Amino acid sequence: MKGFSKILRKTDTKNRLSVPIRFLKSLPPFKLGSHAVEFEATDEKGETWAFQCSTRKSGPYRKPVLTTGWVAFVKSKKLEIGDKVRFVKYKNRATATISYKVRAEKEIKIFGAIFYALI
Repeated sequence: MKGFSKILRKTDTKNRLSVPIRFLKSLPPFKLGSHAVEFEATDEKGETWAFQCSTRKSGPYRKPVLTTGWVAFVKSKKLEIGDKVRFVKYKNRATATISYKVRAEKEIKIFGAIFYALI
């Protein structure tokens, strides 16, 4: 199981989600010469979301971001700055099938303490 979680910032809620470069190893392989790859992730309700992860075309740092499909996911889940998102890659040991899960969590403040609840 590989993945990442992130507390959302303004850019993450309005345009694209910056993802850790280490997450690229968990995605399907990029086609030769391509700087983007598409994948699907299933949310906690069983709905499938199509995302595109793209990187810079040149330069020493690839800076991966989720673009296509991301803003629709944010709007559907009503995500805001401070909320959390989690992507996880699973591999079925029996069939070697790869799948991805995406979880949205709302920030809840209680007496100054911050908690996250699944949406």
